Amino acid sequence: MTASFITFEGIDGAGKSTHIEALHRRLESQGRTVVLTREPGGTALAEQLRALVLAQPMDDVTEALLMFAARRDHVDKVIKPALAQGQTVLCDRFSDATFAYQGGGRGLDWALLQQLEQIVHPGLQPDLTLWFELPPAVAAQRRAAARSPDRFEQQDLAFFDRVHAGYARRAAESSERFLRIDASKSVNEVWASIASALESRGW
Repeated sequence: MTASFITFEGIDGAGKSTHIEALHRRLESQGRTVVLTREPGGTALAEQLRALVLAQPMDDVTEALLMFAARRDHVDKVIKPALAQGQTVLCDRFSDATFAYQGGGRGLDWALLQQLEQIVHPGLQPDLTLWFELPPAVAAQRRAAARSPDRFEQQDLAFFDRVHAGYARRAAESSERFLRIDASKSVNEVWASIASALESRGW
């Protein structure tokens, strides 16, 4: 398993963080060199942009541009160098999240986001994307029990229904790399699905 780029996608509350950390530990225990990172974030600049996006009011286009600006720095400074060295990159969200949240949730033009994607990371896509699919109402209940909401998590269920639809559209467009994970199942069942997906790819 060399130079593999695996992303974890889904709305907050779906369990991505639990399982990306578990996979990180599992792969490192096998002697692999693994980079665990997130979006928006992953570099000093991108983390500053993350703080702005999650807390400051802004219009939808500005929000999308900041997401892609953070991603550009992240790709250039973290993701590409790690892949060039044959390392495995595990990333909590990538461009699919922008299509889901800004495209689906905010209603931004899909073609505009595709153009920005090509400018920011032409030719670079994950080898595997694990989509943690969970009904938005269930995810909201989990989030409410875990922490105070940020600017995105304060949105209503209709917004998250649109985010879910955005993920579904993105998955349909890139079905060869997307794997749907039923995040409503138990932690052990979800982990079994992840392990099976990796093993089926010889990883």
